[in-house]
Amino acid sequence: MSEKIKVGFVSLGCPKNQLDTEVMLHELYEEGFEIVSEEIEADVIVINTCAFIESAKQEAIDNIIDIGWLKKNRTLKAIVVTGCLAERYRDSIFDELPEVDAILGVGSIHNIAEAVRAAVKGKKYSSYEDKNEVKLGGERIVTTPEYYAYLKIAEGCDNRCAYCAIPSIRGKFRSRPMDELVEEAKTMEEIGVKELVLVAQDTTRYGLDLYGEYKLAELIRRITDETTIPWIRVLYCYPDKITDELVAEFANNPRLLKYIDLPIQHISDHMLKAMNRHGDGALIRSVVKKLRDNVPGIIIRTTVIVGFPGETEENFTELCEYVKEAKFDRLGAFTFSREEDTPAYDFDDQIDEQTKQDRYDIVMRTQGDITEEQNEAMIGRTLTVLCEDYDPVSETYYGRSEGDAPEIDGKVYFRAPKKSVEPGEFVKVKITEAVDYDLVGDKIK
Repeated sequence: MSEKIKVGFVSLGCPKNQLDTEVMLHELYEEGFEIVSEEIEADVIVINTCAFIESAKQEAIDNIIDIGWLKKNRTLKAIVVTGCLAERYRDSIFDELPEVDAILGVGSIHNIAEAVRAAVKGKKYSSYEDKNEVKLGGERIVTTPEYYAYLKIAEGCDNRCAYCAIPSIRGKFRSRPMDELVEEAKTMEEIGVKELVLVAQDTTRYGLDLYGEYKLAELIRRITDETTIPWIRVLYCYPDKITDELVAEFANNPRLLKYIDLPIQHISDHMLKAMNRHGDGALIRSVVKKLRDNVPGIIIRTTVIVGFPGETEENFTELCEYVKEAKFDRLGAFTFSREEDTPAYDFDDQIDEQTKQDRYDIVMRTQGDITEEQNEAMIGRTLTVLCEDYDPVSETYYGRSEGDAPEIDGKVYFRAPKKSVEPGEFVKVKITEAVDYDLVGDKIK
């Protein structure tokens, strides 16, 4: 190769998808390609897509079309599409999106170099290896700020929720070997990571396929025993798999953040059964109570779905009443998205879009009142904050507390002398005010 092919990336969707992007970046770098950050400089742009729900699918399509204009109007030679959209719509992408030159299914990301070479030569290329057999993980170029990183501990999902296409897109649940994960955590430690965020479609299922039992608590212990990474955070936990061992780990491990991402989706038994969720409303209530009783101060983030087929006013009211009762520390809501190739797509009693939106607004207003109350209660308290950067507009630094996961939660803004704090540094901040979902305070000397 006389001149290096320049490759740019657009990574859409969740952190799990971002990790696939990081693996592909490393593969291309090792194969001698030049990675560029500006689309205008690229010969080839790889779009790693999400297609979990309709809005994500539309975002992916919009990006492909927008970048297609670059291909028409300048030196961009090719577009490669990877990720969930490529997997889910493998038979129609070339026909529906002629801008695309190459597509890789989720089991074929290790073929990225071959795909780029073919696309640059003007050849249509596609690869769909068995997603259930592909080697998981791999070396990667970390794209998050140097002080935090994600660690994908498993791929795929076996839960088969009625609304979700992930099992058909990503395949069956496969855990990565524990030794391999611990070694990757050590690598993250070596590059300066201060916060390691464990992710999977279902982190609490980790280990069941490899070891015959849930092993998330043991994995966390090994990471904290064998590295010095100060903060370990866990996302995507399922209520029916919160073991006593895991609760004890949250209570007793000082480096496992007292923060749990625990999507409940609903509280009505009727809705949970229709959604094919494991466990009923009583189980959810008991798990939330167990966490709060045994892990004082734990921050619980959850998500709920409104407007699922057959959701009655009574079901919705029950959900709202539980949101008020549980007082979740963080809550995100989704309106039901009718997805092809899922059982719920064909369910009777579909809810109209206006009703879905109205219910979404009510849930978020309900949670907004709770969040306002909780944030007001933080005034006067001192928090440990991981500094992320300086905001020249407000002339304050900002970062995240133990209760704030990257990208999805609020920020803590704090005043301190300019150039006195570096990104990735832990500081103590005394909270003086609350603004919407964020907190404001002063660095303690």
